[in-house]
Amino acid sequence: MAPLTNLQHPLYANRHGNEDLLPSLKFLGLNYGDILDSFPEGVFLVNTRWQIGYFNQTAEEITGFTREEAIGKFCWDIFQADLCHKNCPMRISMNSGEILLDREVEIVTKTGQKKLILINTAQIKKPGNKVLGGVETFHELVCPEAEDQKLEDHVFADIVGVSPRMQEIIHTLPIIAASDSNVLIQGESGTGKELVARAIHLHSSRKKGPFVAVNCSAIPETLIESELFGHERGAFTGAIASKPGRFELAKGGTLFLDEIGDLKPELQVKLLRVLEEKAFMRVGGTRKIPMEARIVAATNVNLKEAMRRGKFRDDLYYRLFTVPIYLPPLREKREDIPILVKYMLEKLNRKFNKRVKGVDPKVMKLFCRHPWPGNVRELQHVLEYCFVFAKGAFITQRHLPRLESAWVGRELELPTGDESMSPLETLEKRTILTALEMAQGNKQETAKMLKISRSKLWRKMRLYQICDVDFKKDT
Repeated sequence: MAPLTNLQHPLYANRHGNEDLLPSLKFLGLNYGDILDSFPEGVFLVNTRWQIGYFNQTAEEITGFTREEAIGKFCWDIFQADLCHKNCPMRISMNSGEILLDREVEIVTKTGQKKLILINTAQIKKPGNKVLGGVETFHELVCPEAEDQKLEDHVFADIVGVSPRMQEIIHTLPIIAASDSNVLIQGESGTGKELVARAIHLHSSRKKGPFVAVNCSAIPETLIESELFGHERGAFTGAIASKPGRFELAKGGTLFLDEIGDLKPELQVKLLRVLEEKAFMRVGGTRKIPMEARIVAATNVNLKEAMRRGKFRDDLYYRLFTVPIYLPPLREKREDIPILVKYMLEKLNRKFNKRVKGVDPKVMKLFCRHPWPGNVRELQHVLEYCFVFAKGAFITQRHLPRLESAWVGRELELPTGDESMSPLETLEKRTILTALEMAQGNKQETAKMLKISRSKLWRKMRLYQICDVDFKKDT
């Protein structure tokens, strides 16, 4: 909630003698106090002598002090915050008129309990610019959606979920891994298909063997047969030596065929023959080589629709479909978002050597509303972006991409950019620009903030054509 910066009338009188803050305007039969008592956030006001003149019901619930106990007391006696006597946000707003948003403050409640709150502060004036006091809104930084969920109960080999569908997958994966049948994993991009494939391999009898991944859509059409099956010397121009293919390299382990739906029809025929005969030949070879790898395939293509259109062979589909796994998109399992965030934060804390406890409940609500077209992968990238800028114990709206603007609306979107750039490149460019703005163009400070060398920062700036004409002079 934004601070109440548009209050131009005194709200409540200082009971100890100032001309201050007495309710004067009725709205639907309610005074300001009645309205502020209905706020889901704590609200309190002080006069220019730092005495509390108003304390709403939510403030009572968070601090443990009643309104009667707080009114007339100095604010630091009630909150006992770590910033009360140094860098107090309310003092800064009162002295400068600056509105301060999303400041983390640790307070001590009436019972001695320490709580972390997120505050907004602003100055209150009357017509004529006379300062009457200050207003602060605050809420407790907790993440109740995930605090009661124990990670160990909902995780299997980096696969996390509390939703019924994900729990079913987590419970059946050990059984699937123990068999040696072909597996077909279906799901949208970013749902974790390769993660599931690796989990199957690592919990199978082949775990000591290699895990060989092949992206069928990333290898040029002219090379994919050679990549899969290998080739003999002289099989084609440039084949100066014999080379084993992925099927041979995966001997005794697992061959993961990603994006199998993009495989060309002629390769589908050859793959089907390999699955039926359990053997293959190198390109230009005459000797059959036994296939000694388990096949796990994955696709984000609707294979039934592809079969209907003649793009994918029915017989190959049913060969691969021995054990099917469908990974739902994140928008269909929103109840998994809090525990996914909790799990990812633990991993990012280890990676960045930080101690981020969680995300602001407002951010969690945004996360749970967002459609997440990039699924779990998008959520992971967004959290990593936030970690670059998070300095305190919680991720707040100001840490999100585009510094709130893209996140406060109805939908949450990653920054868009040049169509020639990938989403990750666009995100990296936006991260560098934001860091430069925060450091006022200081390259040394920007590099330190991003945890990269100054020379690497310069290379990235040249790559993304970032100049510092829009920043203050580098120091």
